[in-house]
Amino acid sequence: MGVRIVTNPKVLQGKPIVEDTRISVAFILELLAGGLTVDQIVEEYPNLTTEGVVAAIKYAPQDSYA
Repeated sequence: MGVRIVTNPKVLQGKPIVEDTRISVAFILELLAGGLTVDQIVEEYPNLTTEGVVAAIKYAPQDSYA
């Protein structure tokens, strides 16, 4: 099925997050913009997977801040 991006008003005020984490799409994009690679992000945040980071990247154009 793959990793999904979800929203829940009770988690991070409804910001889009990687499913089963409290890590927002916006935060992942900030890390990437700051120069971290996908592998570095996954290493720094072990509850994230490569698939989760890629899902956030793919989701970004659908959101208003992207």
